[in-house]
Amino acid sequence: MAVVASAPGKVLMTGGYLVLEKPNAGLVLSTNARFYAIVKPIYEEIKPDSWAWSWTDVKLTSPQLLRESIYKLSLKNQSLQSVSPSQSRNPFVERAVEYCVAAASAKFVDKDNKNALHRLLLQGLDITILGCNEFYSYRSQIEARGLPLTSESLASLPPFSSITFNDEESLGKNCKPEVAKTGLGSSAAMTAAVVAALLNYLGVVNLSLLTGDQEQRGSADLDLVHIIAQSAHCIAQGKVGSGFDVSSAVYGSQRYVRFSPEVLSSAQAAKNGIPIEEVIVDILNQKWDHERTKFSLPPLMTLVLGEPGVGGSSTPSMVGAVKKWQKSDPQRSLDTWKKLSEGNSELETQLNTLSKLAAEHWDAYKYIINSCCKLTSEKWIHQATEPNQQAIIKALLGARNAMLQIRHHMRLMGEAAGVPIEPDSQTKLLDATMNMEGVLLAGVPGAGGFDAVFAVTLGDSTSNVIKSWSSLDILALLVREDPRGVALESGDPRTNAITSAVSSVHI
Repeated sequence: MAVVASAPGKVLMTGGYLVLEKPNAGLVLSTNARFYAIVKPIYEEIKPDSWAWSWTDVKLTSPQLLRESIYKLSLKNQSLQSVSPSQSRNPFVERAVEYCVAAASAKFVDKDNKNALHRLLLQGLDITILGCNEFYSYRSQIEARGLPLTSESLASLPPFSSITFNDEESLGKNCKPEVAKTGLGSSAAMTAAVVAALLNYLGVVNLSLLTGDQEQRGSADLDLVHIIAQSAHCIAQGKVGSGFDVSSAVYGSQRYVRFSPEVLSSAQAAKNGIPIEEVIVDILNQKWDHERTKFSLPPLMTLVLGEPGVGGSSTPSMVGAVKKWQKSDPQRSLDTWKKLSEGNSELETQLNTLSKLAAEHWDAYKYIINSCCKLTSEKWIHQATEPNQQAIIKALLGARNAMLQIRHHMRLMGEAAGVPIEPDSQTKLLDATMNMEGVLLAGVPGAGGFDAVFAVTLGDSTSNVIKSWSSLDILALLVREDPRGVALESGDPRTNAITSAVSSVHI
């Protein structure tokens, strides 16, 4: 029986760079762009002689990249050996498979469970991964088809379209072809989906309990998915990042403070030949001290993303440059971080205030949002006639000012570190966007650079922003906030037309 799990992509609204260090928080929104993993047996029944085998088969298919990789999995020490050409390797899925099988092996102590796991593994693991179109840039396909650069053109592409490569060979460089991405965290969403599907398939967790109140039911299972996905993702990446992308892929929208990197020291040392199962037992026994608090956008606000068409940026190299600057100019960098931290806290406070005001004074809140969505921000102040309305306007303008402060210090940090955190072209675009009617704020998510920009719009103003972006050659993506984390799906997304949810986003 196939198990299908999905996990969302993310937008880091605040906390770029700072979220790498405790106790700085990041506000991260999960989105309706999801990665899917389908896990089923390769063989329907076990061959009679297979009990003597010490290995089993693993097949990984990525239809969008037209790739298939074959592996042998050692049943003795859970390690994967590739039997495919090396260019089709996927380290994220490879680590996910090893760690999930090791976790199952460690969790099942009695003989019956161990035998059932052994039988299941002998049937082989057939894994298929699929990412929503929103993770990738299809600008060149839209242009090649002679279609306008609009959300409608994006929506007309078939779900899970194949991803064309940026061909570096033609430039005389023998580089590995890179997929143009939109910066939604595809590797984290993919890893979380694969881990969730595998752990569920192997019987280690039961994610069907997640319907209803997620916090109470199945939360221990979610925590296990998070720890395994976080570990696999860090080790595959070759460094211990902040982990906000994996956390939001597992739990959904949240306020996040990172875990202590030491919890993964045994996994990092595993290269020295410590058995994978021992490493996993150690990781599961560690004190995972990350913090996450519920957070999502206040009501009647919409997250919109626009792709400027300059291609994504390399987060690791930008982070490296910022860290180097921190070492070389500790006093100035400390000052910048303090101001950024203040701006981030202020934005969080104002958004939480707006959510609270919406809950307590819904009519006043709705009236103000619907009035302000037709006006530029300097005219908002004139919309309030009574105290509740004034409090709402004050929080809206407070959120805007906090965002302007964050952007200012991010730009200064980029200039000092010599990396384009908010490049001039993005500054012009963001300024123009923040001056549009009904726009609360706009920014470059995460580490910044040339990835898609985001805006938060009020009420019905989204369609006007999308039209204005289109005239500036900015392609509005079909991405919206969806606060859900990992979930089990009822079937193969290609036959379920789950993307109808994305396609029917109100354009």
